[in-house]
Amino acid sequence: MFSVRTSWLSSAAAISRTTNWLRLSIMPELSTGHDRHRIRIFSSKRPMKRAILKFLTTVLFYLSSVANVYADTTVFVNVNVVPMSSEVVLAQQSVVVVDGKIAQIGHVDTVPVPKGSTVVDGTDRFLMPGLAEMHAHVTSVDPDQIDRLSTLFIANGITTIRGMLGEPSHLVLREKFESGEVFGPRLITSGPSLNGRSVSGAADAARQVREQKAAGYDFVKVHPGLSREEFLALAETANEIGMPYAGHVPVAAGVRQALQNNMATIDHLDGYFAALLPAENSGSGGYGGFFDVLLADQLVADDIAGLVAATKASGTWNVPTEVLVEQLIDDTAVTELRIRPETRYVPAATVRDWMAQKEAQLSDRDFDPETAALAIKLRRRLILELYRAGAGLLLGSDAPQTFNVPGFSIHRELMALVAAGLTPFEALRTGTAEVARFLGSNGGGVAEGKDADLILLDANPLDDIRNSQRIHGVMLRGVWHPASELQNRLERYAIQEGG
Repeated sequence: MFSVRTSWLSSAAAISRTTNWLRLSIMPELSTGHDRHRIRIFSSKRPMKRAILKFLTTVLFYLSSVANVYADTTVFVNVNVVPMSSEVVLAQQSVVVVDGKIAQIGHVDTVPVPKGSTVVDGTDRFLMPGLAEMHAHVTSVDPDQIDRLSTLFIANGITTIRGMLGEPSHLVLREKFESGEVFGPRLITSGPSLNGRSVSGAADAARQVREQKAAGYDFVKVHPGLSREEFLALAETANEIGMPYAGHVPVAAGVRQALQNNMATIDHLDGYFAALLPAENSGSGGYGGFFDVLLADQLVADDIAGLVAATKASGTWNVPTEVLVEQLIDDTAVTELRIRPETRYVPAATVRDWMAQKEAQLSDRDFDPETAALAIKLRRRLILELYRAGAGLLLGSDAPQTFNVPGFSIHRELMALVAAGLTPFEALRTGTAEVARFLGSNGGGVAEGKDADLILLDANPLDDIRNSQRIHGVMLRGVWHPASELQNRLERYAIQEGG
């Protein structure tokens, strides 16, 4: 299909070039406006030119007609549409996609199928927007590794990723993804992170923010270690020049300071547990472990409502990455994590490293399983209250990361959000419509005029969030990738036993 499309796009380009030649060589009056050329060309003294013109006009008409028939048009016929604008399913629809956009949606009996279209049977299937991974990492720009990462994401219905640790090469990669030169999702990328080692003073923080804006990065990534003065300089400069900043909350600043200074997203719920410590506490609470989970038994849970209200008022969004935290501190056996189906796409040495990280966490002398269980309960409560209050939540798992295999981990994050109390529809919105609202993008829904980043499912995801994994195919930028193709791509990267 790709080669056919390419050849006809090439034909269209040839048509355009031939038309321009006609304008300049045979009908120069269209360019110059001089009638004398037209009189000369169509004079009875020029019968040969008239014949040539007639012949070329006929050829151009034929070629343009053929090119239109083979335009990039795909039709999902008799499909159930899950638009994500509201909790409804529109039955027996046909969805026409032309050149990467949704051109028409209507009842199957009223929407004609354009001649030459690619037709996808949607009977008993469900069409929803593509998902976003709002805390991803592009760990290599090696072509094979990029293809592997992209395959893992797209095969799981992830059509947009937000790269949380960028570098200059990612700016080039972003454009190659967007043009289709390289197979991959839409990429939103930060620059290199600002942290305690990369920043030396407030003036340097401000300088780096300005440089990253000028370079074309989408946002600034904040990592731990910044002083309060450095963080404030970063924030003030970013707000002044319209550059979003996101990520971790430096301990020296605290979550309330981050909220007051228009932080775009706080990831991992970083800083929230420290902000819920008693007023008489020094602010650190002692050893807190991974994202302060071991402070859970010291928190003032009644203060959650006030912190949630402050978050909503600030306009700051949260990317909880709940599955990352839970699977590291919960009671799931390491042996069970090791045999998850998705680990077949991860080198054995990496899986062993992940197992060692979990074992080290559980064997730490300060680790307490009951406190860890309470931490999960409180984090889930915080997630639910943030959502119910209308404080923005975005879907992100932090992948690749400990037991978070890219693409697969988003479906585990969706299950974690449902376990926290969100409905399947609410959980899915955090990765679709809410992402579009946060980014100001044209995706996140199934509606006429929207970007055609779509997932076709074999079961209704609103009935059971696990149905988001039953992928029949993915459309990315208007190009249809059936499950068979995606599975073949995945098999390239399956690790053989003992590998």
